[in-house]
Amino acid sequence: MEPDHRDDEIWMARIAQGDDSAFRLLVDHWERPLISFFVHCLGDEEEARDLAQETFLRVYRHAGHYRAEGRFRSWLFRIAGNLCRGRHRRRRLVQWVPFLGASSHHEMRSPRSQEADAQHEADEFSRLLREVLDALPLRQRMAFTLRRIEELSYREIAEAMGTTESAVESLLVRATRFVQSDLRRRGISADG
Repeated sequence: MEPDHRDDEIWMARIAQGDDSAFRLLVDHWERPLISFFVHCLGDEEEARDLAQETFLRVYRHAGHYRAEGRFRSWLFRIAGNLCRGRHRRRRLVQWVPFLGASSHHEMRSPRSQEADAQHEADEFSRLLREVLDALPLRQRMAFTLRRIEELSYREIAEAMGTTESAVESLLVRATRFVQSDLRRRGISADG
């Protein structure tokens, strides 16, 4: 059974009291979504793993100051978003590494049980989608990833990005239009 948001609050309270087993539970639950977020925003799995680790270090360090006033995942992705923006700013020449796919439940690949042709098509679509996402400005890419891949609500995205829900809506409209247009230009159905 999947933990719910109350588990996050319980784990954070236990972490604040020094319970390392609660920290391990939290990491186990959130590691894949964080790595997936960073891969989709930055395009590099190794860098994504490093930033996920840095995110968890910050969560651990600030556990004693955490207040369960909003949703934990908004707070977590706000930390992740800040790290992502910081990493992006430090890049002098932006050169996106081709999307290799995150080893997570968020992969955009077909299951191994599919035939080789289906796998090839899924890999090709992932590569094309990675190219399209790479062309988006970072804030649009972050909003798009948080909504379409991590499935956060507009409110949660606004909290995570430190902006308003109307700004999130605007970012998502622009990102979605661009993604759909670019995929159509490449001859791929872009409905949804």
